[in-house]
Parts: sequence; C-alpha cells; structure tokens
Amino acid sequence: MPNIKSAKKRVVTQNASRAQNQSFKADMRSAVKRVENLVSENKKQEAEEALKSAAQKIDKAVGKGLIHKNNGNRKKARLSKKVQELTA
Repeated sequence: MPNIKSAKKRVVTQNASRAQNQSFKADMRSAVKRVENLVSENKKQEAEEALKSAAQKIDKAVGKGLIHKNNGNRKKARLSKKVQELTA
C-alpha cells in the first residue's frame, strides 16, 4: 500500500479507470460475439447491422488504447469476412 498522499489518490483513480476499461472491453467482446452468433444462424441482415456497431466499438477501444490498432483492424476484417461469406 502506498504511504504518500498523491500515490493513494493515484490508486483510487487507477481502480476507477481499470473498472471502466474492463466494462468497455467486455461490451466490445459482447458485440463481436453477437455478430458471430448471427453469422452462425445465417441471419445476414441482422449480422450486417451488428457488424456496424461492433466495428464502432472496436474503433473506440483502439482510440482509448485498450487494444492495439492492428488487433482492432484484424478483428474487424475477420468479422466482415464472416458476414460476407453468408452470401457466397
């Protein structure tokens, strides 16, 4: 445990930001799984709409620094590929 007052304050803010980041990442993962489930159920229209919201959540996570830029791009590319394969 920290003894210095500013270090104690920093622990409080770190815990708050960690909780917020974990919540945001969980929301992003849920959006990705929602797209994957719709693809497995062959619901193309709903999957395309869910893909848009998932891409926005992934971009937001990249902007906040929660995931790396390449990781976000890879997630979006793989999801869009799955959705496009529904028509093929």
